[in-house]
Amino acid sequence: GEGVHMLNASRLMLKGGKAFPLSPSLSWEAGLRRRNHPRVFSSGEWPRHDHVPMYLVDAFTRGPFCGNPAAICLLPDDVKATSRWMQNVAMEMNQAETAFISPLTRSNTFSLRWFTPVAEVDLCGHATLASAKVLYAEGYVSPEAKISFETRSGTLTTDMQPGEKDSNRIAMTFPKEPVTKITDETEIQRVKNTLTSSGLGLDAVEWIGETKFDYFICLSSDPDVRNFNPDMTSIADLGKRGSIITAQSDRPDEDYVTRFFAPQLGIPEDPVTGSAHCALGPYWCEVLNKGNLVGYQASKRGGRVLVENMEENVQLKGGAIITLKGELNVLVL
Repeated sequence: GEGVHMLNASRLMLKGGKAFPLSPSLSWEAGLRRRNHPRVFSSGEWPRHDHVPMYLVDAFTRGPFCGNPAAICLLPDDVKATSRWMQNVAMEMNQAETAFISPLTRSNTFSLRWFTPVAEVDLCGHATLASAKVLYAEGYVSPEAKISFETRSGTLTTDMQPGEKDSNRIAMTFPKEPVTKITDETEIQRVKNTLTSSGLGLDAVEWIGETKFDYFICLSSDPDVRNFNPDMTSIADLGKRGSIITAQSDRPDEDYVTRFFAPQLGIPEDPVTGSAHCALGPYWCEVLNKGNLVGYQASKRGGRVLVENMEENVQLKGGAIITLKGELNVLVL
């Protein structure tokens, strides 16, 4: 889960190939500051053409090496990057998502685009959370201010919120993603064949639906989700962006459990998929008759998403950690 089983990463720092302990009172990020970890850029000064900052951020976690990592690139405001260049950078970074941020003329408003190693996508929740983390933590936006991101899915907003033992929780407001039940028997059978090729019994499938982006497959039990062994070739052949599997959680601190697969986009299993929770959250809020939920994505890294169901939107909340910062040593083209 969040920040658990981290090999005491919060107590060790690496420097010059050697490990040394942090004070027990220091957080991971506080340790970086205390040890005078060099800043690549002046806080709050947006980069020019000769500087292209890059970050690696773990999203939907309170500690490093959990949650979902995303690469974040701050594009210089005096050079326009081409889509081909951004795709090449995403391929080089080889993360599930690489986000590219450009400042717009309005205060605290930015253009945001997301790329997998093979394609640009319309929406990515964890890379949005990671982008907001960089803007807040590096001083480009005040922690008290709301950020607006202009994206292919419209305007998305984020703001900082306090939380239990989690001072860096970020809330993202996204449009709800409706789930509709599939009625075409041919399509239902095609999805079922994919599930059975992955070793899942048909009695484990409650129903099959879809969102604008993905298949939405509701399974009978928590273990069916956690123990699912996907046939990635068959899942890739289904054709949508990806496939969500979900069930009500058996754990007392979670409401639902889920996993997400998108092998056709170069993401066999996504560690934590914020955009999928735009559908999962409202669906389970209705099923469980609750306004606030905790969803757990049971990937190898794992991560929790706090969900608040709103009238027209859904708010997803989580922590994030900057684990790496540096500079891209190529020209923007």
